[in-house]
This record gives sequence, structure tokens and C-alpha cells, in this order.
Amino acid sequence: MQFMAILRRRTEVFSQAQFAEVLDAEADRLARLYAEAIVRAAWSRGDVPGAVLLLEAPDPAAAERAMASLPLVKRDMVDLQIIDLLPYRGFVPRD
Repeated sequence: MQFMAILRRRTEVFSQAQFAEVLDAEADRLARLYAEAIVRAAWSRGDVPGAVLLLEAPDPAAAERAMASLPLVKRDMVDLQIIDLLPYRGFVPRD
């Protein structure tokens, strides 16, 4: 199954210095999840500080566990939304 994870940094609660302390560990963990083929693509958000991730996992619980392993999520420094993705109906054969 595929999932979209939308993360927004909680800049109203945490300082730039607090984020700076965690960002290298966050990047390392994301790289590991990418190597494990859980994170399939990652983008930085253009509207607010944060990221959007495309995930591949066998079920929603596995996607949640993967995101829970991120340092920013562990420290409650981001708002996280995980969305199940379904096939686009226009790409499904119609009889």
C-alpha cells in the first residue's frame, strides 16, 4: 500500500536552534527508510517548514511505525498526517 505523510514543523513551539539539533539525525533516519524502500520519495514543503513523503508499507500500522521512528516525530516537533492512497479511477480499466 502507498501512503502520503505530510509533516509540518511546529515552529510556534520550538526554536530554529532546537530544530537544528535534530535535523541531521532526521535526514539520517529518512535515508535509512529510503534504503529500506519504505520512503519512496521525499520533498521539502514550499508553503511552510516541513516535508511530504511518499511511503510504501504493507498496512497503515507499518506506515505509522516508520514515521514514529523519525527523531522529529519522537520529540513531537512536527504535526504529522498520514493519508492512505488509492489508485486513481481513471487508470483502472472500465468494462
